[in-house]
Amino acid sequence: MTTSNLLYQTTASAHGGRAGHVDSEDQQLNVRLSVPQALGGKGGVGSTPEQLFAAAVAASFESAMGAAARAEAYEEFGVMQVKATVGLMSGGDAHDLQLALDITLPGLSREQAQHLVDRGAEICAYTRALRGQVEIEYRLHDA
Repeated sequence: MTTSNLLYQTTASAHGGRAGHVDSEDQQLNVRLSVPQALGGKGGVGSTPEQLFAAAVAASFESAMGAAARAEAYEEFGVMQVKATVGLMSGGDAHDLQLALDITLPGLSREQAQHLVDRGAEICAYTRALRGQVEIEYRLHDA
C-alpha cells in the first residue's frame, strides 16, 4: 500500500463475522452485527455490513457533490440528501452487490442537479472504486 499521497487512514476489526461486532482502533466505531432472517440468521438487534456500507457510500457521495458545488461556486441551495440502498445478490458460491443512490438536491435546476450527480460520481472514492465492479443506479429526485 503506497502512502506518498495518503490523506487519511483508519483500521477496523471484525470479531465473530456477521453475527459479531466491528470496532475501530480509536474506538470511535463499535457496532454490534446481526444476521438478518433473509440470510438465514436470527435477526434482532445489530447492523449488517451492507448497512454500514450504505451509510459510508451515502456520506461520501454527498460530500463529493458538496465539494463540486463549492469548487464551481454554486450559490446556496437547499439541504441535499443521498439515500443509498445496497443489495446483496446471490452469485453461486460468491455474492455480488448492487447499489442505488437516491439523490435530492432542492433549489437547483434539473441540469444543475444532474451536473452535481455526475461530478460526485467522478470525485467520490467509493463510486470510483466500485466503477465496473458493482452496478450503481443514480436516481435524481425533485425536491
